[in-house]
Amino acid sequence: MSDPWFQTLFAERIGGANYGKGTEIYKFEKIKRAKRAALAAHPERRLLDFGIGENDDMADPLVRDVMKQEVDKLENRGYADNGIFEFKEAAAAFMKRVFGVELDPATEINHAIGSKPALAMLPAAFINPGDVTLMTVPGYPVAGTHTKYYGGEVFNLPLLEENGFFPDLESIPADIRRRAKLLVLNYPNSPTGAVATRDFYRRVIDFAHANQVVVVQDAAHICLTFDGPPLSFLQIDGAKEVGVEVHSLSKGFNMIGWRMAFVAGHAKIVQAFADIKDNSDSGQFIAIQKAAKAALEHPEIADRTREKYRRRLEKLVAALNQVGFQAKMPGGTYFLYVKAPKGALDRTFANAEEASQFLIHEQSVCCVPWDNAGPYLRFSVTYLAKDEAEEDALMKETVDRLSALKLKF
Repeated sequence: MSDPWFQTLFAERIGGANYGKGTEIYKFEKIKRAKRAALAAHPERRLLDFGIGENDDMADPLVRDVMKQEVDKLENRGYADNGIFEFKEAAAAFMKRVFGVELDPATEINHAIGSKPALAMLPAAFINPGDVTLMTVPGYPVAGTHTKYYGGEVFNLPLLEENGFFPDLESIPADIRRRAKLLVLNYPNSPTGAVATRDFYRRVIDFAHANQVVVVQDAAHICLTFDGPPLSFLQIDGAKEVGVEVHSLSKGFNMIGWRMAFVAGHAKIVQAFADIKDNSDSGQFIAIQKAAKAALEHPEIADRTREKYRRRLEKLVAALNQVGFQAKMPGGTYFLYVKAPKGALDRTFANAEEASQFLIHEQSVCCVPWDNAGPYLRFSVTYLAKDEAEEDALMKETVDRLSALKLKF
């Protein structure tokens, strides 16, 4: 098949004239293909899917009821632009009630159609060609992708277990520091499950001042914090002077697919985000914003979500330890990040991806490989199970299948 006439017109940021011709397969596509192959080869064997990264429950009935009422109101039909003030007020009240953080809803908060678009848009406010975004790996790549779209560069900061899965800011070369404009963080961290400390955030703030770097803290999993109360970056003195925090309703409030988030922090950065957003979308549907407002007014919803995933993680930790993994409870998120096995039966694995593919093909156990900072596997506890009895049965089956592989560590 010949190329379309516009093949040479594609932007270099997505591959230029070679767009669509690459042979590299994205990690998650490889997993999907392996799952299909395992199901075809063993239709009698249920797929144990720990690779899902999205909540398995619907939004709370209270939230859905508000949505049903608001969707029928004529006044909610129009463009929301940069958001309704009622949602900003609810977000400010949530930040005050949960974290003790005072924010002006008019100037220091702006809604987003999910945290992913927020992380995609923020680099547009700062990155020129040659500028640098500092990003932790493994992690969510969106801000880095858009940094490159604008001609910037990404400098990766590996999250190592020996460092508590915190980035080593002191190791950043002087030339990179001079050109860096953004430092993107994510705590509780996906996929490692590490939670930030006050001391770490204090060091981040000092680093930001010393190097004139803006901090973007992705707090998507903050409601899923297990070791004590959740910690917001904005709780630390001086944090609002150097950056913003991005909050999402997807994880803690079971509102994946609703696409609701907010950016909070320094008024000037929030304003810049709002200006870029105003030229990128026309706001989330007002009825959804009002349903999200109701969710934020009921933090007990997030409490129930957190306790469910805590329970599931405790069971998964016990199950994996039975078959040789060295698993321990994460500080947050609904992910369990463990060192990959080095081999199984009569074979060895070169990396986590090989181990992941082996588990899927041999026993239909699906997890996500991460090789950015050593070979690790990520198990998610967002699998479908209607009650604790089903959870326990799934754990038993997981132990039985993995035990048969005689994993080597």
